[in-house]
Amino acid sequence: MYTSVATDYDELRTEVKESQNDSLEALKSASAPDARSVVRELDEADDMDSVGIPGGEFVAEELIVQVVPQGDDEFTCYSCFLVRHRSQVAREKDGHCIECEG
Repeated sequence: MYTSVATDYDELRTEVKESQNDSLEALKSASAPDARSVVRELDEADDMDSVGIPGGEFVAEELIVQVVPQGDDEFTCYSCFLVRHRSQVAREKDGHCIECEG
């Protein structure tokens, strides 16, 4: 007659335990880069970024946006923060638009 033994599925398998210990030892023995070399690499990357876009052209356009104040017949939805017309208000007390309420 065969009796089954309960298996603890939460316990780590032996090969996983061994690989974790091996990787920890490998991390401890690995040589970490010094701070100066990391800063130097970051500076080089920044210099490459400042050259321009891949085509070699500089984009020096200024974005001009005209800001229009909220009108008397508009409200700002408290859920999506969009300015909408008063006809789209779901309930006056909540301040949500029809789309957010739906």
